[in-house]
Amino acid sequence: MERWLAAALDYIPRWIEFQMRLTEQPGAAIAVARRGEILLERAFGHADLARNVPLTPRHRLRVASHSKSFTAAGIMRLREQGKLRLDDPAGKYVRGLHRKVAEATLAQLLSHSAGIIRDGTDSGQWTDRRPFLDEAELRQALAEAPILEANTRFKYSNHGYGLAGLVIEAVTHEPYRRWIAREIVAQAGLEETQPDAPLGRGVPFARGHSAKLPLGRRVVIPGENSTHALAAATGFVSTAADLARWFNALIPEARRSPISPASRREMIRRQWKDPHSSLDRHYGLGIVSGKLASWDWFGHSGGFQGYITRTASVPAAGLTVSVLTNAADGLAHPWIDGSIQVLERFAREGAPARSVAGWSGRWWSLWGTVDLVPMGRKVLVATPAFFNPLMDASELAISGRDSGRIALASGTASHGERVRRLRDGRGRVKEVWLAGGRLLPEAQVARELGRRYERKR
Repeated sequence: MERWLAAALDYIPRWIEFQMRLTEQPGAAIAVARRGEILLERAFGHADLARNVPLTPRHRLRVASHSKSFTAAGIMRLREQGKLRLDDPAGKYVRGLHRKVAEATLAQLLSHSAGIIRDGTDSGQWTDRRPFLDEAELRQALAEAPILEANTRFKYSNHGYGLAGLVIEAVTHEPYRRWIAREIVAQAGLEETQPDAPLGRGVPFARGHSAKLPLGRRVVIPGENSTHALAAATGFVSTAADLARWFNALIPEARRSPISPASRREMIRRQWKDPHSSLDRHYGLGIVSGKLASWDWFGHSGGFQGYITRTASVPAAGLTVSVLTNAADGLAHPWIDGSIQVLERFAREGAPARSVAGWSGRWWSLWGTVDLVPMGRKVLVATPAFFNPLMDASELAISGRDSGRIALASGTASHGERVRRLRDGRGRVKEVWLAGGRLLPEAQVARELGRRYERKR
């Protein structure tokens, strides 16, 4: 492993661990893969707050709309086998559809451009007020007219992917879950992934959790309910490691994948931009894509009651990052973005030079904490409370063992001023001064705040 990558993978879990403390999330798991190999795998927090069960990397979580990438890959595999074409109308394989729904092509279903209703006229399945639709209920919904004319805009539809699952069943003459598990999941070498819940006895499963509001506390959401006819859209259960392997296998240059490089390129190809989003996001075939810093990425996210999850691959670096959280207000999205920002910055700056490597550490004051993060020949002053800890980070130029200056900072910071470290009698760094600001270890600042303020109450 390159030294810059090892340094980045050392910092990312330390940052997420701080974020977990700061935000009081129930649990989170992260994995990073390259060339099918897991380079980083960590879990934080709890799988079940009520029972005080620690979360481990082996716990499965609901990964919801990640399911769409598996379904799209299944359609592409059948296409490679000559059993269907992307421009085939859905009505060629599934009967009883509304005329306009039947005319929608498989490509339109996979790219969310068929104009089909998102979750039906009663989407209570997403609040546990009703079960997910069975096949008869899904077919009844698909007998209704679509909301929009096909190919007019990006319009996300779980029902559309449910229909794609029915197409797979019609073509293969097998239940969706059995075929997709054998032909896609197993072929990708994934051992901790299955197309729907409930899981088998003894398989570790992380419960979902509500947000703190409106109750003022989190409650446990079981999360084991089957998604029935909508498994193709949202049923999957997996781990961060398996999802990192899966989306790493969708990089066109990947050595092992259930589908060809041409099919992977077609899935990733940007077809529709979300027309009403402040984020520059695009959709292909079961794939979301965008750009962070200088890197293009593709992947998917998922939201299930009590879970927020996201995975992103960066083809330029051959890396895939997956973050799974088990709360309705889980922070998988900003933590993926922050992780990629950290990776990209280390790739650009390089591994820490020997002259600065020893400056790594976390230091505290009344105003919170900063992380000193060496990379290249400089030291960045990161803010771990930020979703991008390196955003607008000041840069330190180190001139001696314990001295340097702030070589780059915002105009309202202390650009150009002195930096120094002080050591105790054993030679250990006991405090850091950034300009006129004195930074200390966490425990020492905690005692200082208690003495100064709690006695005055």
